[in-house]
Amino acid sequence: MDRGSSHPTFGIEEEFLVLDPGTGRPTPRAADVLREVPTAGSDDATSNFTAEFARFQLEANTPVCRTAAEARDHLISARRSLVAAAGRRNLRMVSAGYSPLGMPDPVPITDKPRYRRISDRFGLLLDSHATTGCHVHVGMPDLATSLAVSNHLRPHLPTLLALTANSPFCDGRDTGHASWRTIVWSRLPSAGPPPVHRDPASYQRAVDLLLASGAALDPAMVYWLVRPAPHLSTLEVRVADAVGTVDEALLLALLVRALATVALQDVAEDRPAPELPDERLRLALWRAAHDGLEGQGLDDTGELVPTRSLLDELVKAALPALDASGDTQFVTGALDRLLRHGGGAHRQRLAHARRQDISDVVDLLAEQTGTSPSARSTIHSGLPD
Repeated sequence: MDRGSSHPTFGIEEEFLVLDPGTGRPTPRAADVLREVPTAGSDDATSNFTAEFARFQLEANTPVCRTAAEARDHLISARRSLVAAAGRRNLRMVSAGYSPLGMPDPVPITDKPRYRRISDRFGLLLDSHATTGCHVHVGMPDLATSLAVSNHLRPHLPTLLALTANSPFCDGRDTGHASWRTIVWSRLPSAGPPPVHRDPASYQRAVDLLLASGAALDPAMVYWLVRPAPHLSTLEVRVADAVGTVDEALLLALLVRALATVALQDVAEDRPAPELPDERLRLALWRAAHDGLEGQGLDDTGELVPTRSLLDELVKAALPALDASGDTQFVTGALDRLLRHGGGAHRQRLAHARRQDISDVVDLLAEQTGTSPSARSTIHSGLPD
């Protein structure tokens, strides 16, 4: 990662579901799609594609990015490659936090020793690993700084979740939650909001406790919603559902980078992270998962307020870094379009309401996943104008 720039580098991981076009259900054919996409190192490969825990999941990882335009190009290219590859195998590729028609029982697991160990340990919690998210990595100079930035980011996690909630359906029914993925994922004992880390030693003690208790089999199973990735020199923000469009993924990434940039400055100037009790953060995350973008959330006093006002506060906090990186125009434009057309969960519910047919939701997700931003502007929304 580039430590000399005032704008940290970043990368985006998008997870996708492979669906049967006839039933709309997940089908364990991710390996077939992987055989069709460009491999790492080839001339036409701009992202790295990998298998995931379940055999109906795929992940696309951008390279290290420095600008919004660069990240956008990688996101578009990756989605194009995956959708085309799936089409050649008569499959559908969708980006959503959870399958609208639920998961196969049992979940078909990718044949790797680590995944088999997870299966043996966690039993029926396997469906938690079959959820899909959008993760953002931000470059960090060292572990101590990464942990300090994590402390500063904790209050923003519920709003980022509400912004990206995109999984209201399960087994063809409305769950009553905008992000069912969050509810399912939170059942894992090593998942949830990150603790406050006072220093690398306290971080290591928390990791060691998870490992000693058996709640995590290895450090990669430390599933906090923000966690350091020391092997990549990054901080990884994992709170978001897999989002519908390229613009939503890019919007998330730019907001996360901007908030991290502001936090880096706060850390450098010894400004303490906001005090936020664990129980209040956990409740705020649940409320964000329940209501999504269109509802209410908990403010810093614990009072319910419109989520849009919390989003305004988040953008205000990020604005100095967005202005400095030249990303303000895209972020404000993308947010305006998103607020006009509704968050991912809202759009899914609108699709379902027309005919009360869950297949319309699957069609919407496939259309969004395969829709590239228009060439009419440098960075344009995948949502309608």
